[in-house]
Amino acid sequence: MQFTRTAIHDVVICEPTVRGDERGYFVETFRQDKLNAFLGRTIEFCQDNESKSTYGVLRGLHYQLAPHGQSKLVRVIKGKVLDVAVDIRKGSPTFGQHVAVELTETNKKQLFIPKGFAHGFVVLSKEAVFAYKVDAYYSPECDRGIAFNDPAFAIDWKLPKNHLQLSPKDIQQPLLKDAEYFEYEMDLYQ
Repeated sequence: MQFTRTAIHDVVICEPTVRGDERGYFVETFRQDKLNAFLGRTIEFCQDNESKSTYGVLRGLHYQLAPHGQSKLVRVIKGKVLDVAVDIRKGSPTFGQHVAVELTETNKKQLFIPKGFAHGFVVLSKEAVFAYKVDAYYSPECDRGIAFNDPAFAIDWKLPKNHLQLSPKDIQQPLLKDAEYFEYEMDLYQ
């Protein structure tokens, strides 16, 4: 597995080695020891999630506040998505900046998103099956979101606005300036 830091140092692209022949392929999709060695800290995932969505579905931007903040390792099993992580750690040198990476069933790339980031994705293919690991269980009282179209982020979702499909919850998310978020100084990894 190969790891590459993005423009935001704490967000990491993980690229597994794919071994294949005319019969198909084999890929080791996760190695906790290798991820932890690269990150220099221990991440212990406790839950795997999967969603299926059709073209234009935009899910996000979501996060959980402390003490139930979540680090995520996300990937696409089928289809193609644009995956986005936004730094919402007040005081961070990259506060309000984002990383966008295409994740596909073909490129097998994964994105590691630490606590302190809002996360979302939009489906660029006819449909997509999206899978991710988290290191904290879902907590309704800590569940938060930020508007996908906050002008402060200037995210290019790669689709015309009239093609986007959002949940009622995601349509009503606040702008970053009105949202609750993380303090950069706090230890997000305990």
